[in-house]
This record gives sequence, C-alpha cells and structure tokens, in this order.
Amino acid sequence: MPQASPQPRLVDPDRLARARSRARLDDAGFLHDEAKAELQERLIDVNRRFTSPAVVTPFPAAWADLVPGAKMVAPDEVLDLSPGAHDLVVHAMALHWADDPVGQVVQCRRALCPDGLFLSVAFGGETLAELRAALAEAETEVAGGLSPRVAPMAEIRDMGALLQRAGLSLPVADRLPKTVTYANAFALMADLRAMGETNALDARHRAPATRRLFLRMAEIYAARFPAADDPARIRATFEMIFLSGWAPHESQQKPLRPGSAAARLADALGTKEFDETARPVLHPSDD
Repeated sequence: MPQASPQPRLVDPDRLARARSRARLDDAGFLHDEAKAELQERLIDVNRRFTSPAVVTPFPAAWADLVPGAKMVAPDEVLDLSPGAHDLVVHAMALHWADDPVGQVVQCRRALCPDGLFLSVAFGGETLAELRAALAEAETEVAGGLSPRVAPMAEIRDMGALLQRAGLSLPVADRLPKTVTYANAFALMADLRAMGETNALDARHRAPATRRLFLRMAEIYAARFPAADDPARIRATFEMIFLSGWAPHESQQKPLRPGSAAARLADALGTKEFDETARPVLHPSDD
C-alpha cells in the first residue's frame, strides 16, 4: 500500500525562529502590550486566583508579567505542558504562525485541570489587508504573477471553531481591530521586522525581491490606503482575535434540554400563542 505523502508545511520553522530572535519588542511591542492589557482585564473579570498558570509564547520576556509565577512555554510543535497540570493556559501571539493550530489548542486543553481556563490572542484575517493588496497589485505589474509574502491568517469563525474541536466548554471568540498609521510602507515593514512578523512562509520565493517591486508597492499603498486623519501617511489594520474556553467540569452551566422550560414564552411576552397545526388550509376551490 502506498504511503500517504506528508502534510505540506505552511511555515518554515528555521526562518520563523530567526525572525523571532531578531525581534525588538522594546521598540515595536505596542500590539503585545495592548493584547496583554486586554487579557489582564479578562482575568480580572473571571475573579479567580490561579495557582498553576502557564503562558505559551515565543516572547517570554514580554509576557512574563501577565500572571505571576506562570510557566513560560515555547510554541513548539509539541508543547512542554503536562496533562492536567495547570488551571490557566494562555496562548499568546503565536497561534497565527502554527502549522497545526488545532493541535496547539488541543494540547493546551489537555494541560488544563477540570474547570481550568484557556485564553488565546493571535492575529486574525483582517491583519495587514492593505499590505496584502498593495503587494499583490505591485507583483502582478512587475513580475507578472504572485508569490506568498504575507501569512494567511484565520477568520474569527475559524478561530472560534478551534475551541469546540478541542473540547472546551463555554467557548467565546471575539475580535479587537486596531488601525495604526505610518509615514510610508517601508516604516510599516521595519515595524514588522521589529515585531518578528516578517515572511516565514515555507512556500515563499527564496530569491530576494527586487527594489522595483517594493518601490511600486509603496506607491500603490500610499495612493490606495492613506490615513484618515493625515493623507500624507498610510494606515495599516491589525486584527487581534481573543479566544476563551474552559476545561469541562460538572459545576459549569449546561444548556437546558428541549421541552424542559418551566414557563411558556407566550406568557412571558404577554402574547397569545398561535397553534400552527390548527391553521386552515386553503384549496383553489375555496376562493
């Protein structure tokens, strides 16, 4: 029997590791700061003391103060997490680069004790929409075709589905869009390098892109996507998608069984109930 071919990789792990090692979040970590502040607010709302937290992130220094005493875990293909060992697992700003995002969330779920909380934040599908469009138009003009240059990122409905596939209860997915302005496209690309978010796609062209391509891209970007409050600058969209879910536990809320309601909806609304089965049927001869 012929063996199945291996699943093609989306990401070049060596290239991604180099990009992350060169990141300078002291200069360009504002999105991490905003994501962390948002997660801290959510943890305050949960109103629970976590005694064995873990944070999965490629940037442990930037996320070390999210939860005191948290175990910092690299977002490797196999996570350094023990089954049932944690009451909180946070996957921070890495899921959008995962070759197997389902596997990442499943591993986090297995690491939770009953009634443990999973949180995640990652970039979503609207991130860098302007840069994608400008690059595509420029490369079509200059090179006569397209090549992978910006990683595909999941939409919120796809990210939310990960929670259910991983077996998490009370799943919630929401998004936080943010518009940032830059002097030009080259300033944006410099910020992306400092974030560790440069092209690490396995299918990327290995040959360096021409200067002409990027000059044309910058022209298209400036013409099509000026900043709303300053047309001399450009705008860039970043979308952060937040996920939350709980390891199942008998104490959690459960949906009611159909037909188990103790009161009639019509009574609550103060209306008369209409019996669809009692509706008369009209025949042509009744006209």
